[in-house]
Amino acid sequence: MSFEMPVENWRASITQVTIGATEQDGGTRERAITIGGAATLPFLAFEGETPRPIIAMEVLDEQPEGWPEPLVEAFSDVYGDPAAWAQKCVEEYGADMICLRLVSADPDETNASPDELAEHVKAVLEAVGVPLIIWGCGNYDKDNEMWPIVSQAAAGERVILASAEEDNYKTIAACALADKHVVLNESPLDINIQKQVSILLSDVGVKPENIVLYEVTGGLGYGIEYAFSILERTRLAGLGGDKMLSAPMLSVVGSEAWKVKEARLPEEEAPEWGPQVPRSILWEAATALTFLNAGTDILVMWHPEAVKLVRQATEDLFTSGNGF
Repeated sequence: MSFEMPVENWRASITQVTIGATEQDGGTRERAITIGGAATLPFLAFEGETPRPIIAMEVLDEQPEGWPEPLVEAFSDVYGDPAAWAQKCVEEYGADMICLRLVSADPDETNASPDELAEHVKAVLEAVGVPLIIWGCGNYDKDNEMWPIVSQAAAGERVILASAEEDNYKTIAACALADKHVVLNESPLDINIQKQVSILLSDVGVKPENIVLYEVTGGLGYGIEYAFSILERTRLAGLGGDKMLSAPMLSVVGSEAWKVKEARLPEEEAPEWGPQVPRSILWEAATALTFLNAGTDILVMWHPEAVKLVRQATEDLFTSGNGF
C-alpha cells in the first residue's frame, strides 16, 4: 500500500520584513536581511516555503554584573566595549545580526543621557556591517526621551526599534516612521494584546512590512510549553490570513535561558545537575530550538556555543529531508 504525505494548504504566508539598509538603499550595512515569507509551519518544506531562521547575538552597552562564569569566559575581554563586543559576535561567532541593549539608559542605574546612548549606537554601527536591533531599557519615560535621538543616530539603517507596547507605542512608532526603521511589537504572551498593538501601530501609519512580533517568553522549564502554544497559535493565525498576526516573530532566548538557576548555578552548588558549562549551553540551545519549532524567525542569543548548536540542528533539519 502506497503512502501519500498529507499536505496542508494555508490561506496566506507570513509578511516579509527587510532589516538593514545597504549603501544602495541609503544605509551603510554590508548586507540586509529579509525575514518572513513562510508559507507553512517550521521545517515542513514539503508543504511550502520555510525560510532559515536568523540569529542575533546580544550586546549590552555597559559591562554586565553578576554574569555566570561561562558567559564571563566568552566575553570578558570585550564586554566593557559594545563596539568590540559586537565585532567579536560577528567576526568570531558569525552572528547574523546584533541586538544592542541600551541598559545604561536605566534611570535607576547609570542613567546615561540620550546623547551618550546615541554614541553607543553609532559606535556599534561603525564596528559591524550587519543589521541591528536596538532595545531600550524598559523605563517608559526614559525610553521615550531617548528614542528621537537614538533613532536619528541610526537614521536610514533600517534597524529594529524595540519595543512598542500597548501602553507605550506612539513615540517609537513616530521615530520609526521618521527615520525608516522597523518596529518590534511586544506583548505579554497574549495574542489579543499582540493583535491590538499591531492595530495601533497600523493606525499611526506603520506598515505591515515594518512590524516584527515579540511575545515575552521564559526559558526552558519555566512555562515554555505555554509560550510555545502562544507562538504557534500566532503563526497559525498568520498563515490562516489574519493580517495583524502575519508578521515574522522574534524570541529573546539568551537572557531568559541564563536567568534561571539551572543555568546559573555552578556544579559545586548543584552537583546532581552536572558540570555548569555544558548544562547552561544546552539550556539556551534547547530554549532556542523550542521557539524555532513554534515559528520564531529571529533568535536573540548569548553564548557562542549555544549558537553553534542551534545552527547545526537547524541545518540538519533543512538538509535531512523535508524537516524529518
